[in-house]
Amino acid sequence: MLFSKTLSIAAIALATIASTFVEATPIPAEPVDAVSTYIPVSDRVYTAEQIEEHHQLMKRAFNGANDWNCKPKAGQRPVILVHGLIGNGWDNWLYMSPRLAAKGYCVFSLTYGQYKNIPLLAGLDKMENSAAQLSAFVDKVLSATNATKVDLVGHSQGSLMPRYYLKFLGGQAKVAKYAAFGTIAYGTTLLGLYPFLNSLGLYDPVKKLIDPVCLSCFQFLEGSEFLTKLNAGGDTVPGVEYKFIVSKFDEVVTPYTNGKLRDNNPLVQNVVLQNLCSLDLSDHVLQMLDPIVFNSINAFLNPKAPQTVNCLSALTK
Repeated sequence: MLFSKTLSIAAIALATIASTFVEATPIPAEPVDAVSTYIPVSDRVYTAEQIEEHHQLMKRAFNGANDWNCKPKAGQRPVILVHGLIGNGWDNWLYMSPRLAAKGYCVFSLTYGQYKNIPLLAGLDKMENSAAQLSAFVDKVLSATNATKVDLVGHSQGSLMPRYYLKFLGGQAKVAKYAAFGTIAYGTTLLGLYPFLNSLGLYDPVKKLIDPVCLSCFQFLEGSEFLTKLNAGGDTVPGVEYKFIVSKFDEVVTPYTNGKLRDNNPLVQNVVLQNLCSLDLSDHVLQMLDPIVFNSINAFLNPKAPQTVNCLSALTK
């Protein structure tokens, strides 16, 4: 039953993406700024009123993120939010972004890995390319805020792609802390779907079908070439502090323990969500809306924040 459910969800998702790929209006993959991310680029001419209305809508959606005039308070660094697969820079962070801003952080969020003819869904390009986009975004944030380093907060693919940036694109010198949840440090078996496809000889045909709309999808799989390269010689970089949060109820990252970092590094915290609160049933997606996850991340970013996080933290703003 569980396998058939997983297979059905995968088929529906693929059909939806493929349909969008064929019919969507092209949009820019790398916008000038976050609020202009979803203005379609085509032969159509938009009035100034339409553009301004769109900008205001996106500003409200970002809820405190991407204020390029924001300067971090003493002891704080800019916080960059890195969304997951088929998320984007605003919908992945509708809960956490305004709360981080309310805590006084300068919050920034990018949309990466987006194809021109697939709106809203992002993180689809191969992660090496997305890491280059993150690198450029970090540089832009550092320049705007006059900061020397940033902190990263990621979800799902946002726990994986930035590690490529840290290890291979110079991010080690520009990032102080890296918190992530719904983490995928060592890939996923997709509840056994991946080995099942292999056993039937269907891996290559399915990959050939999905690659045109999602080059990153197969990079997530346990044992992929991308993960092998990324984790070779260690899964962390010196000098960066890590906090990776996993959930026993994560149905996307299987087994959930694959979300943990394995380096013997004193700067690494691997946290099982249910060890903070045994009553927390959040799965892969619901962690985005979880106050316990949020408070755990805030405690990591800010040593002055309450450091005890448990079930009662769900009642804390």
